[in-house]
Formats: sequence, structure tokens, C-alpha cells
Amino acid sequence: MIVTSYPAEDLYALIPDALQYHDPLLVALDPLIDEAMVAQVRADVCRRWPQSATRGRPSTPAEVIVRMLLLRRLYDWSFAETVCRVADSISLRQFCRVGTHAVPAASTLDRWATWVRPTTLDALNRQLVEQARQHGITRGRKLRLDTTVVETLIHYPSDSTLLADGVRVLSRLIGTAKAVVGGPSRLFRNRVRSARRRAQAIGESTRRRGEAGRMQRERQYRDLLRITRATVGQARQVLDRFAPGQAPRLQRAVQEMLDRTEQVMRQTTRRLAGQAVPAAEKLVSLLEPHTAIIRRDKPRAQVEYGRKVLLAETEGGIISQARVLAGNAPDADQLDDSLAHHQAQFGRPPHLLATDRGFWRHDGEERAQAAGVRLVAMPQSGGRLSATRRVYERQRWFRQAQRFRAGGEGRISVCKRRGWLGRCRDHGQEGVIRWVGWGVLANNLWVIGRHACAATP
Repeated sequence: MIVTSYPAEDLYALIPDALQYHDPLLVALDPLIDEAMVAQVRADVCRRWPQSATRGRPSTPAEVIVRMLLLRRLYDWSFAETVCRVADSISLRQFCRVGTHAVPAASTLDRWATWVRPTTLDALNRQLVEQARQHGITRGRKLRLDTTVVETLIHYPSDSTLLADGVRVLSRLIGTAKAVVGGPSRLFRNRVRSARRRAQAIGESTRRRGEAGRMQRERQYRDLLRITRATVGQARQVLDRFAPGQAPRLQRAVQEMLDRTEQVMRQTTRRLAGQAVPAAEKLVSLLEPHTAIIRRDKPRAQVEYGRKVLLAETEGGIISQARVLAGNAPDADQLDDSLAHHQAQFGRPPHLLATDRGFWRHDGEERAQAAGVRLVAMPQSGGRLSATRRVYERQRWFRQAQRFRAGGEGRISVCKRRGWLGRCRDHGQEGVIRWVGWGVLANNLWVIGRHACAATP
């Protein structure tokens, strides 16, 4: 049974005043996590089983779940570290509403986190933006748009390592299926060591220059493809031995890994034949297949592997919208949706819109002005600037708007360094969306808490 909260307790009443410690930031954030936020998360957790809301033993309260998950992302802790710190601190126990009860285990917290839907996180963020508006932190008069990349938890993708990963994961699944379907021992032969040796030999051959190194790599790749093909054949034979409806989750896992491994084999074969494989058709991870190849053209990172995220930020440092995009979607295509979201959130379009050159399109300014934006600071990208355009972009308000836009780079940097939009530690496409959603909530809570601390005498 999913309960809302524990009975109210005041742990500070149990210790002398001299030993009490009140974290100013947590004191400021405490009233922001209200009953409405807890009720939305509880509704998500209650979806786990049909009668979770009314039957069974009492579970971890929804209020404790919300506060501990927010605390975890606010300080970029792991689940285990969050549990350890909350159990060891009176102030954190008080903030999380745990009181004198046992702190939930890290596995419990992890399990509950996967049941919070991305749509719920969007609704929670809208409530926080509204609270920031009521506190006077933002009015929604200015809007700056920018994109960043949230990396997924994968190793550097090369064809050799992906083929070896396919052999390893398929061999593990085949070994699991042995107790279910049975069969001759040759059907369950493990080729992981052979695949790993070929992948290591390919890596070492990259040190050799010239024709000899190229021929050695091709020979090792052919051997690795042969090993992978044999493992795929074993997996298909094992899959045919399953009875209808027998171990459906295992069958589904084997089939998914077969499809992904065969895709890696096809792209490797094409590349060895001298054909170019478009980035949109490449698979760069067997366990995180949604990972996209995103060209950034930065000095330290020409290419990043993860998901592209659009951030819409208003004055005051409040992120009003964060949207995970599909593939390497053009920035300019996101303009209309961002303005519509701002209109729905604040009830009016922004007075000023500032973007970088990536959002430029020949009709972009007209579309923004048609949506009600008065000042659009969108530098032209590509082509030579006309005399009229050069004068337009040198106006004082345009330069000030671009300085305001540059602050978005600082906001992204802060979110990266604090871990809010750092490398995603959650799995799956929905895991990335949840990771970004919790990160945006952490940023907005931190901004509102800082303003509240500054306003406190």
C-alpha cells in the first residue's frame, strides 16, 4: 500500500540547541515541495500494481521518495550515497520527512525512481516555474534558447568493441536459456574469449601504419565477424527451441540483442567494403541503442554520443522547458514549439527572444514576431551579411540581447559541473528523459533557494 507520508516528527526537539544545524538552502526549499507535488508522484508509484494504492503492507511514503530523489540530484549523489547521508544526518532526515523510521534501501529508491513518468516531471517543473514567478524571480519577459548534449553511459563506440559486446551479451543470454530449453553442449559454446582477443588485436593494429597495419586489421575483423556470426546462429537455434509463451522476457531479450548485433555486423561489413555509413544509420551501443551521434565542432569534442537537449531559460536563471530531441535535430525546427510552450506557461509571449546562429532560418524572425515576440536577436548564419543586416545586428539592443544569450552558456556549464545535466546514469531512452527532468528540477530548486536565502535577513 502506497502511503503519502509518515506521521509528523520534529527531530530537533530531541537534541540541544547547541547541536542543531539548519542548512539554509534546505530550509528555503522545504516549503516548495508541497502536497500537490507529492500527490502526482504517488499517482505514478501507485501504477506499479492494480491495488497498490489500497492493499498490501505500507511502503516507503511518496513524500520521502520525492524528497530523497530531489536531494540525490541536487547534490549529484548516487542512490547508495543518498541513503547513507540521509541515514547519518538529522537535518537530512528532517528534510526528507524520514524521522526516526528506517531509511529505504538504495535498491528500493532506484526501483521507485523508474516509476516516475517524464510527464509528471514536466508537470512538477511547471509548478516550480509558477512558484518562481510568484516569488518575483522571473516574469517570463525574456527567453533564451540553446541546445546541449547529455552523454549516455557508453564506452567509445568502435565496430570491434560493439561486435565483442554482441558476442558477450548473447553468450550470457544463451547461458541463461540453457536451464530453460536444454540441448547439446555445442549449442551453448561460449566464444567470448575468442571475440575479446580479436577486438584487442584490432586495437593494437591501429598502432601500425601503412598497408601492413590495414591488412592485419581487415584479417582480424573478418575473424571477429565470423565469431559473431557463429554466436548469432547459436542464439537463433536456442530461440527456436523455446515453446510458445515460455520465458517471454528472456525470448524478447534474445531477439532484441540479435537484431542489434546483426545491425552492427551489417554496418561493419559496409565499412570494410569501403562504403560510407550515415550517422543516422549507425548503432553505437547495444545496451543504449537510442544513443545518437551528434557533431558539435568544439575544440575538445568534435563528436559527442548521447541525446541532444533543448533548454529554454527565462530571466532569473529559471529553465522553463527542457526537451530531449530525436537524433541530431536542427535547432531551428524547435523555435515554434518553444514559443508555444512559453505562451502556455506564462500566458503571453516573451518580450525578447535571444538565440545563437544555430536557430537561424530565413523566416525565423518573422515566425517569432508573428507569435508575439517584439525583439528577436537571432544572428544570421551562413552567407555574407548585407549592409542592412550588419547595421541591424550592431544595434545596441541586439548586442545586449546577445550578452543575455551568452548567459545561457553559463547556465549549461553550471548544470554540467553540478551533475544535473552531466553524463546520464539512468538506462534507456525514458531514463535519459527522467535524468534531464530531475536535473532541471534540481536547477530550478537551487535558483529559487538561493534567492530565498539572499532575501532572508
